Amino acid sequence: MFQQEERLFQIWYPDSFVRIIGADSILTTLGSSHKHFRNLVLRIFGPENLRRAMIHEVQRTAQASLLSWLDHPSIELKDAVSNMIFSVTAKKLISYDSSTSNEEMWKHYDAFIRGLVAFPLYIPGTAFYKCMQGRRSVMKMLKELLDERTKATHRRENIDFIDVLIEELEKDTMSENAALDLVFLLLFASFETTSSAITAVLRFLTDNPKALQELTEEHDYIRKRKVDSNSEITWEEYKSMKFTSHVIHEALRLANIAPVMFRKATEDVRIKGYAIPKGSKIMICPSTVHLNPVNTDEPAGGASKDFMAFGGGLRLCVGADFAKLQMAIFLHCVVTKYRYQLQH
Repeated sequence: MFQQEERLFQIWYPDSFVRIIGADSILTTLGSSHKHFRNLVLRIFGPENLRRAMIHEVQRTAQASLLSWLDHPSIELKDAVSNMIFSVTAKKLISYDSSTSNEEMWKHYDAFIRGLVAFPLYIPGTAFYKCMQGRRSVMKMLKELLDERTKATHRRENIDFIDVLIEELEKDTMSENAALDLVFLLLFASFETTSSAITAVLRFLTDNPKALQELTEEHDYIRKRKVDSNSEITWEEYKSMKFTSHVIHEALRLANIAPVMFRKATEDVRIKGYAIPKGSKIMICPSTVHLNPVNTDEPAGGASKDFMAFGGGLRLCVGADFAKLQMAIFLHCVVTKYRYQLQH
């Protein structure tokens, strides 16, 4: 299905989900529009920008967050990591400053997340209603920010994603609704999925001391080779984290952060003797592949056709490299300087 993307199959989501993520979201666009949106996102989260700037910003944020956690007897890891990642992503997207913000946007996103997979009953008091109210509040804040930037008379020195989108709006290559939906989804997807993945990694490592020991040895080796052991991680050091990469992919294989992906058949299709009529809605379940013992003898290396934590084909997750970078750098900061234990 991934190999035949936009030929025999195309992206599809239930109407309630489209209401939540936005009708003009990158998730629902097709063809040249989707490719254009991807290229815009890669200007911020592509390999070149990750190598040049993001790797250091991610490390500094991780170090500051871990240091702040020492003031608490325990932390709810998922929430703490979500907040950490949101501050990094939102800074690059909308120049959000967590040190001066009252966290209003973060609170709205929290309400949005809680109703994301709720029964779509739009009645005050239901999770879905709160979810849509959370979306409305965030979209209002993004619209106000976009209007403010558009009216500004001077060009900013530090360009963020809003500036990139304003250029697109001026060239009339995308609508304002599409621009706002794109920022909204990127803010959500970047921190929610990656924080779940980091939580899963640390949970699995807790249950596997041997893997934790090997991971620690890899990062201690990197640190000992430095002239200054406290200097920032280089791109070359990041790319040398081979065992770390296996740990990340194996955790993603086991956790299945994105439990389902949806497609629709655009033609009558036959696959291995099965007939899929044109117009059929299809739910792809990665766990059926990831947890199939026939497919997995060794930990996932990330390049296998049987590994689909980031989707596949034309619609491979545009933020996959950014997510893996954040996970690897966070693990480096944790295992080289800290120890943790699970509280039941």
